Parts: sequence; structure tokens; C-alpha cells
Amino acid sequence: MNCSNFHTHMLELIRRTSAYLPPDVTNVIETRQAFEAKGSKADLALRLVLQNIGLAKRQSAPICQDTGTINYFITTPVGFNQLDLQEICCDAVVEATAKGYLRQNSVDCITGRNTGNNLGAGSPVFHWHQHKKDTVDVRLILKGGGCENMSAQYSLPTTIGEPGGVSPRRRLDRDLDGVHGCILDAVWQAQGKGCGPGFLGVCIGGDRALGYEFAKEQLLREVDDVNPLPELAALEARIVEEANRLNIGPMGFGGNLTVGGCKIGARNRLPASYFVSVAYMCWAYRRRGVVLDESCDVVEWLYQAPGEFDNDPASRAASAAGLQTESIQLGADRKQAITLNTPLSETDVRKLKAGDVVLLNGTVFTGRDEVHKHLFKGGELEAIKGGIIYHCGPVVLEEKGKHRVVAAGPTTSIREEPYQADVIARFGVKAVIGKGGMGAKTSEACKAHGCVYLHAIGGAAQIYAACVREVKNVYWKEKFGSPEAVWELVVKDFPAVVTMDAHGRSLHAEVAESSKKELAAVL
Repeated sequence: MNCSNFHTHMLELIRRTSAYLPPDVTNVIETRQAFEAKGSKADLALRLVLQNIGLAKRQSAPICQDTGTINYFITTPVGFNQLDLQEICCDAVVEATAKGYLRQNSVDCITGRNTGNNLGAGSPVFHWHQHKKDTVDVRLILKGGGCENMSAQYSLPTTIGEPGGVSPRRRLDRDLDGVHGCILDAVWQAQGKGCGPGFLGVCIGGDRALGYEFAKEQLLREVDDVNPLPELAALEARIVEEANRLNIGPMGFGGNLTVGGCKIGARNRLPASYFVSVAYMCWAYRRRGVVLDESCDVVEWLYQAPGEFDNDPASRAASAAGLQTESIQLGADRKQAITLNTPLSETDVRKLKAGDVVLLNGTVFTGRDEVHKHLFKGGELEAIKGGIIYHCGPVVLEEKGKHRVVAAGPTTSIREEPYQADVIARFGVKAVIGKGGMGAKTSEACKAHGCVYLHAIGGAAQIYAACVREVKNVYWKEKFGSPEAVWELVVKDFPAVVTMDAHGRSLHAEVAESSKKELAAVL
């Protein structure tokens, strides 16, 4: 095996997977955007998503800052040295992390330490297969934590819904109707927390571990392929049609595109078990692949349109300089947007209403899981008092003694629900930026203390990196690692939607309630 050749191709596979959304996925988003009402929040979300896709290509930079779990699916000839191949893949991951293609995403569960290079126990993840060919088939999926947290597993028979509620209790049995109910319930539960529109991989059967693994393998299929089993082909089409009637929409804003595709596979099961496993993938559906011959030369790049990389940016060093000069196109929304300049006063916050589009200028502080837990337990950080917290774990490179933000989209906010209300009250926080919305406790704190929740567009890491003008400081980087550190950023024209205002209104609660009625209608 030509180790140098293989390393080069594995590094390029990571770069392409991180920065270039596959054309079959892009086509779905482009096509379905036309069906959203012009000027709606769903239309705004998809327009920014499509701009982000283009920015990531031009910058050769991560589509989403959460480059997620690194999932390799590798098929080799019989007798091929898989141990050597795994070592080369791991070396490529380390280099890709240093280059900023991947965020530092591997955390020791016992010590809480981020390894800093994406290696560690079980990281990356390797799925090995063999075939009777002379080629090596390597496929890579980067699956972010927000969408992974929205994955679900059901054991049939089960019951969904609520007694006497809008969505009445319904028993799901061990048949395809029961599977149908499980999948749609998983979509409803996800709302906008998984960076919808989502793409679903589903496994019927197997044990719990195999179910999730085979569900993820369904995500290797092309979006527009047709299941060879007629029963499953019909179910896949039905799920997409009915999920898009729920009116959850992009980012959970309401709208027509909730699910862009559904792929279902089946494994035999034990008589006592009937699992339905749903792997929820976000719109940033990052998967690429390459087939290599015995000399490790490229036979074929997978999930690629003809000529797609013919005009790949040759000057990638220059592209980094252009990162801060891209202009974000908001169309008519820019004229209607409310400009907010930090520091925000309580009067500024109380004027905002759910549904407002804002452009934020000034200082924000990133803060996510470890930071919120630390502050909740008594930690102090004077800098954030009266400020804005951004639920974000950016990709940041240090160059010549300065920090450069490579990718900076929002993370899922609901994880901070146990802490956020106390942090708002204690530090006088005036705005929280994130995605997917938050719960009743945070909504009450916003009302009581004059705070607002601003919904950024999930996955739009290049849109928001382009808004960053300066990295002023970083706190607790050594303590928590780069993604969990508090980065003090100066932003300009940072677009967001008010989805929870200081008067108690939550668009997330409203969409969840209305989509629950739609779910009851299709089940």
C-alpha cells in the first residue's frame, strides 16, 4: 500500500466532506426553497443556508462548525491490512484538525479533557466491511452532535401521544404502520433542534446497537435513489410527504420543508424484540467517498457531480483572507431588520417581539455546556455581565499570535435549559443566541429579567464566521478546550430571528403545538 498516496487522499476526503455539501442534498434544498412563502422565516432560513453552502465551497472551510463524529465506512479486499489503513486515517484526521477542516471534538468522558486532535477511545469511528474486489471503498460521514441528539429508538409495541391532549394516545404495533408512527413521532420530537430540514436513516429490527449502526448506514444512500423493496420504497415516500405536512419547517420556524429524505433498511430481529432506530441527520448532510485501487490511486470520487471540482479554489491561502469580506445577502429582510448595537439596554430588549429579524453589532461571548454548568455552580466571569451569550463552539485557528474564526454557527440551546434561567438572572444577560429554542423556565426568566432569545441559522457556520470582525479575548480555553471556551467576539450585521421575546411569547412553543395537531391528523 502506498501510504503517502493514501494519506493524501484521506486528507482530501475530509476536506471535501467538511466543506462541500453533496449535490444530491443541495438539489433538495434549492428545489424546495421555491415552495416556501416569500418573506417567511422559512424562506429566510433556506436562503441563508444556500448562501452558507456557497461560502463554504469558496472558502474551503467547514459548512458547519460542529464537524461532528467522524464516521468511516470502509470496504476492503479480503486480506487487506486494515490496521495500517486505520492508522493512516487517524493521521489524516490529526492533520485535518490542525488545518481547521475539523473542530476539536473528542472529549474524554472520565476526565472531561478535550484531546485536541480528534483521536481517543472510539474516535474516529470505523465500520469495516470486505468485498471480493481489488479496490478500497472509503466513505465518510460527519454527523454533528445537535442532529445526533435528535436520533431516537423505539421498542414496539409502544404508545405515543398524551392522554386527553391535542395528540391523543396511540398504540404502535409491530408492523409497518407502527414503524410509520415511530418515524413521524421522532420528527415531531426533533422540531428545529436538529438543524432541520432533516434527512432520516432508519433501521427496522436488529438489536439496539445494530439498529443505530444500520440506520446510519442508510445515510450512505443517494437522496434520490429508490428502495429495492417496494414496501419500504412506499414507506419512505409516505414519510417524506407526511412529515412535510407537519409545518415544522426549516429550523423549526414553520414551513413546508421539514424532511428532505428518508431511507429505511431492515435487519432480522429476535422474536422478543422489535426496534425502530432513527438516525436524524441535519441539513448539513456531510458525506463523501472515494474508491482507490491497489496502488492507492483514485478510481472514482463518490457523491460527486461531473466537473464539480474542476474549478476547486486553487488559492486556498487567499480564500482565508477573503473570509471576512463576504457580504451576506438578506434581500428584503435587510430593510425590515432591526439593528441592535451592544451593550443592549432593557428598553432595547423589551421593544423586540417574537418574529422580528435583527442584525446585531458589537460584542458577544460564546458559551455552551461546560461554561453554563460552571457558572450555574458558582463560577464567575465578570466580562459577560449585562452581555450576550452565544451558544456556539467555533472552529478557531491561531496564526501569527492572532486568532481567526474559521466557522461559528450556533449549537442546540435546549441542553442549557437546566442552567440558563439562573445564568440570565445572576449575570443580567440581555440576549441569548442559539438554535432550536429553549423551554418554559428560560422563557420565564426572559420575561422577568428583560432578556431575549435570538435564533441564529443552524449549521450556517460560514455566514456567522463572516460576521466576526475580531477575537478580543478567550477565557477558560485550557480548562474546557477550544470548543467549550468563552470566546469574546466582535460581530457586525449578525442575522438572527427573535423567537422568544421578553413578553413570554415563544414561536417554538407555538410551532410545537400546531405541528402536534398535524401529527395527530396523519397518524
